[in-house]
Amino acid sequence: MPGRIPQHFITELVARTDIVEVIGRRVPLRKAGHEFSACCPFHDEKTPSFTVSPTKQFYHCFGCGAHGTAISFLMERDGMSFVEAVEDLAALAGMTVPRDADPVHPVTDLYDVMQRAADIYRRELKKSESAQAYVRERGLDDAIVAEFGIGFAPDAWGTIRDSLGADRAALQHLLQAGLVAERAADDGRQRQYDRFRNRLMFPIRDARGRVIAFGGRVLGKTGEHEPKYLNSPETPLFHKGRELYGVYELRKALRDVSRVLVVEGYMDVVALAQHGIRYACATLGTATTTEHLKRLSRLGAEVVFCFDGDRAGRAAAWRALENALPALQGGQQLRFLFLPDGHDPDSLVRAEGPAAFETRLPDALPLSEFFVQRLGDETDLATVDGRARLAELARPLLERMPEGVYRQLLIDRLAQAVGLSPTRFAAALKPAAPASARRAPKRLLSAGMDTPVRKAIRLILQEPNLASGVENLPQIALSEVPGTDVLVALLEEARRHPTITAAGLIEAWRGRPESRYLEKLAAQEVYLRDAGAATELHELLGLIHREALMRRFNDLLGRADNLAEAERRELQALQRSLAGSSPETALAGGEPRV
Repeated sequence: MPGRIPQHFITELVARTDIVEVIGRRVPLRKAGHEFSACCPFHDEKTPSFTVSPTKQFYHCFGCGAHGTAISFLMERDGMSFVEAVEDLAALAGMTVPRDADPVHPVTDLYDVMQRAADIYRRELKKSESAQAYVRERGLDDAIVAEFGIGFAPDAWGTIRDSLGADRAALQHLLQAGLVAERAADDGRQRQYDRFRNRLMFPIRDARGRVIAFGGRVLGKTGEHEPKYLNSPETPLFHKGRELYGVYELRKALRDVSRVLVVEGYMDVVALAQHGIRYACATLGTATTTEHLKRLSRLGAEVVFCFDGDRAGRAAAWRALENALPALQGGQQLRFLFLPDGHDPDSLVRAEGPAAFETRLPDALPLSEFFVQRLGDETDLATVDGRARLAELARPLLERMPEGVYRQLLIDRLAQAVGLSPTRFAAALKPAAPASARRAPKRLLSAGMDTPVRKAIRLILQEPNLASGVENLPQIALSEVPGTDVLVALLEEARRHPTITAAGLIEAWRGRPESRYLEKLAAQEVYLRDAGAATELHELLGLIHREALMRRFNDLLGRADNLAEAERRELQALQRSLAGSSPETALAGGEPRV
């Protein structure tokens, strides 16, 4: 696996990144006081509620609640992975992304190997009359072939192996990249051979346009044990469960994407693009996963799954729906389009043209209709038993959905189908505990009452430079007040990096349970009194320490009959301290100074 990106680099990268510039390249921003505003790119709105703070290096939408750093924006808006977003920002800042030690090979070497292989495949296409004849037969012109980087793997065992595998180390690269496979020969030795042979080759690119894998479509008829389509195996660069073919080309062709059409094959994507339908992408020989759905929802608000109308196509559509349920959120539209028998998107767009093809899209079934239709096919809604059966079938599927508007609307639609009120239908679902009744994981940082700890964290996120003036950090760290550990960690991070912003602090917590609560706090405004931020933090730390003393006092008081001598003296000292001091000075051993 590729080496991990060091946290100190991410902190420096965020500090050197201008979030206004990053977002402004994709969204038209207008100056609004000390901030910038625009209509939100994550949901439809007419009045701007999306703000970008150059001070915090943070964005927030007051309409849909979207918020985050420049890295988060690229992940949500452009569908990049975390690593891709970091690499994109690093390229913009003229920085090279370092990696912790990689025990096998640097991942950059694999990108280079994949690109060199793509170049070889493209040259081989130009040399092969049979491959060019096949491309012409499929109606693809030179421009679309060049744009998608389509190539050809000759019907030979060593085209890539012999060109790029000059020594054992180079062969290991080819094996790790999935370009070459190996098997034991009759003499027991391992023999390496090209994985792709006699296939039209489709490079699969990441969000930055780098080749990470290949898909190969066999020319002519397939053999008895030969698959029609063959994908690269899982590698450090390529994970089938999250990658989509054609996303790079889609984003390059369209600045704004309102609809994404998900098809099943490479040729479908390329053929649709050839006919001017540029918003298509494809899964890679695997069922649509939840991770796919998350990426698709970042690309466009409406996602239309396009399947063959036969039994296999409808089964694939249902698997996509089941996998979509855990990822469904408000504001998304998922629809299902089933094509006439005997057609796939490639053949249909060539038969009837792009305009006629696109007239079919508004007739795609909304997820709710397909959901009810599919369950209805397995029951007899004309009978009481059939309607009860539908509720039983729906219950485990609904439990997989997050709480929210989408789930409630689907319950309402099912209630309508069985002829019950939403309340009565919801009651019929109760024998099995719904998702909302499950025990939520313990929150390490409460999102509820606005405590002094939360206020102090919000203030540090607003003005990280205040951390340099906190003198009693070791004493604060000993506090057992909930959330104090998070506050102390933020203070320590801010002191290590004097120029850090709110975005830098949040990125340091990415992937940890408290991350999303920190993001919510960073999005909130801090209203300071005339005394100023330093005084405000001073008083908050005093309150936190006083609460810690009270907790210790109550603990000792509850065990007053069984205290050791030292604990009795501590209890008396705490009683005097709490009775005669203000929150700001109630410290055993010194006052909290900022």
